[in-house]
Parts: sequence; C-alpha cells; structure tokens
Amino acid sequence: MSGQAFWYASRATGIVALLLLTATFALGIMVTKKGRLPGLPRFAVTGLHRALSLLAVCFLGVHIITAVLDSYVRIPLLSAVIPGVSGYERFWLSLGAIATDLMIAMIITSLMRGRLNPLAWRVVHLTAYLSWPVALAHSIGSAKDLQQKPLVLIGVGCALVIAVAVAIRLAGMATRVPRARRVAHVMGKVTR
Repeated sequence: MSGQAFWYASRATGIVALLLLTATFALGIMVTKKGRLPGLPRFAVTGLHRALSLLAVCFLGVHIITAVLDSYVRIPLLSAVIPGVSGYERFWLSLGAIATDLMIAMIITSLMRGRLNPLAWRVVHLTAYLSWPVALAHSIGSAKDLQQKPLVLIGVGCALVIAVAVAIRLAGMATRVPRARRVAHVMGKVTR
C-alpha cells in the first residue's frame, strides 16, 4: 500500500468514525431512562447503540493504524492514547488521544458493567458527553485539508445532529413534568 493510500484511508476512516460516533451519541442522548425510543422496543435500541459503538471503534482503530502507517508525517502509535507525544499537530492529536482514552474507559466499564457500582458505571459512561466534542475538535483541527468546506460541513452537520438530539430529549423531558394541579392532587391524597 502506498503512502498516499494510507493518507486517504486515515482521512476516510476518521470521517466515518466521526459520523458513527455522532450517530451513537445522538442515539444515547435521545434514549429515555427506560432505554426506549418512541416506536422501538428496548432491545432494538440497545442493539443499535452497541452495533454503532462497535463499528465506530473498528473505524477508529483503522483510522489510528493508517495514520501511524502514513509516511507523510511521523505519528507515533503512542500518540493515539498519550496526549502530547506527537510532534505533528501536537494539540489536535492530543485531543484525539483524549477522546480515544475516554472511549476506552467507556468500553472497559461497559464490559464490566455487571461488576461495577451502577453509579460508577454511569459517571464513566457519561464521559461520552465530553469525548464527542473533543473528537469533533480533533477532526476539524488536526490537518489543514480537514478545514476545507466539504469536511467542515460534515462537522457542522454532526453538531446539528447532536443539537437536534438534545432538543428532542429536552422536549420529551418537558412533557413528563407533572403539572402543578396534578402534583397538588397527588400530594393531597398522600397527606390524607
């Protein structure tokens, strides 16, 4: 495989990984406490979330390997998990390492979920709320070619998907807030 092929593979798998992570993150945001989305049973939502996550991790792995193998610049393999190791685009690659580390923590704790305190698992799992914007920033800032209009539009599109997911989640939460009279009625029954 020529060096240019690794360059293309690295860019393409990074973009696909971002799209899959966005879909995974959006799905995670929209899911209610009961693990449901309107119209889908819980097992379907859980299965879709896991499948998207696994596929994203696979593309992320290929992205990292092809970036390391690309001969245009020297990127050490350790820079995938240790921030500040790469001399090339140190800040942006450090963001990628931080996002990867947060994802690794989510994966490990998800695999050990049955053995962990549910609160501890949830706290670590919620790092997705930090890892996604860090990964997005890495995607846009890590190379000049990624700052061209088509790729910036992909980044903006991903951000819009997350904004819509948050809006859907907040709208769903707003409809579940009990009305004052309903609360008063329930409280009246409790105190009698």
